[in-house]
Amino acid sequence: MMKSIVAGLAGTALLTTVAFAQAPTATTDKAAPSATTSTATTTASGQWRTSKMDGLKVYNEANENIGTINDLLMDKNGDIKIAVIGVGGFLGLGEHLVAVPYEKLKFVNEAVAYTGTGTNPGAKPATTTTTGAATGTDKPAATTTSSASKWYPDHAVFNASKDELKNMPQFKYSE
Repeated sequence: MMKSIVAGLAGTALLTTVAFAQAPTATTDKAAPSATTSTATTTASGQWRTSKMDGLKVYNEANENIGTINDLLMDKNGDIKIAVIGVGGFLGLGEHLVAVPYEKLKFVNEAVAYTGTGTNPGAKPATTTTTGAATGTDKPAATTTSSASKWYPDHAVFNASKDELKNMPQFKYSE
């Protein structure tokens, strides 16, 4: 046992001296940084993160919550073509998934504005309005607002009722 420990220490000492002997020497000429090295950071102002789109609420033109975005599917060129929307269910159980064309969705940066009076703070108001629902665009606004800084829109608008979505064919991922 003692021979193994002594042999290990001797080997370590030998390797350490070899490592110090191979230390690079200092050079006096400094090479200019390469053209590919950049100290500036790239910004993506006005862009949305697709990872933040999962769970985004979807409303219809009548300002009714009809579901949530569960997934975005793209083609081989990287263009998003289909939005998978989950309709109904509770905490993902019993949810009906439908595939809708991505270009049919309109995205709105402004939050859904609820109006109405009620004494119960947890109760849903009798009337709701969605600011900009009918005029939403599928591209982010050019102006910088607080909603643009969160990297995703507030909600999406799709022209269908919850019942119409539930009656659409169920989307299934092929294996």
